[in-house]
Amino acid sequence: MLQHYVIPVTSFAQNCSILWCNQTQEAAIVDPGGDIEKLVAFINEQQLNITKILLTHGHLDHVGATCDTAAAYGVPIIGPHQADAFWIDNLAQQAQMFGFATPNNFTPTQWLKDGDEVTVGNETLQVVHCPGHTPGHVVFYHQASHKAWVGDVIFSGSIGRTDFPQGNHQQLVDSICEKLWPLGNDVEFICGHGPNSTFGKERASNPLVGDRVTGRG
Repeated sequence: MLQHYVIPVTSFAQNCSILWCNQTQEAAIVDPGGDIEKLVAFINEQQLNITKILLTHGHLDHVGATCDTAAAYGVPIIGPHQADAFWIDNLAQQAQMFGFATPNNFTPTQWLKDGDEVTVGNETLQVVHCPGHTPGHVVFYHQASHKAWVGDVIFSGSIGRTDFPQGNHQQLVDSICEKLWPLGNDVEFICGHGPNSTFGKERASNPLVGDRVTGRG
């Protein structure tokens, strides 16, 4: 069974998730954007064995503490898709843009592509490439629990911004409707900011990608 706990980090209240397999206590950190001390406190409290860091995309509020966290636990950095390399290579410029302290640079151990799988203990996550918010954004989907970690692709009642470099609104809408909706209406998603929702709820009511708006229902 895969368990998870969300820890909002940074002034952007980015939802960093700790995922772990309750059979093995092996765990992964999804999008360690900052506030590493909060992550360490929870990990120690639960006596988890961190084995990897998973990144949905390269924006600073999602990756700011990646280098320090990976070094602290001696673990690989997995993701996002290589199309986000330019975001990760420009962390200093991002920090200046958003008023963050400049983070330590890193290069992912492994880039991901659509259809890849990553494991957390005995549990498997499917990788879904969902460009639009950023070109290399990926989603992590756990079929057994019908949960998805969607980063900034979609939110409760909204979708990700597309006014950053290489963002594309139509591409984002297509990613959501063609890649995420087919996973099932009952899938609960944990997004990068704000409360959880389900794909079914968003198809019924989201003013930007709901079925009545897109005509895809």
